[in-house]
Amino acid sequence: MSHTPHALAEDFPELAQKIMALKESDAHFAKLVESYNDVNHQVYRAENRLDLLTEAQEEALKRERALLKDHIWQQAK
Repeated sequence: MSHTPHALAEDFPELAQKIMALKESDAHFAKLVESYNDVNHQVYRAENRLDLLTEAQEEALKRERALLKDHIWQQAK
């Protein structure tokens, strides 16, 4: 499997341990991370033309990814 950019541990290396701990102790946080990973994977597939999306669909996914990342960062900081 190829590397998917924008993994949370890479984008927030200083928060990696806290993110892992929160995923185990907070079901809502775990769901946010799961949603982020899913959307991030969809963006990766769209950017690499593995899934064909319209430009608007791809941009919507990128906005959703950014919002999820912001929520995760706010809770983990």
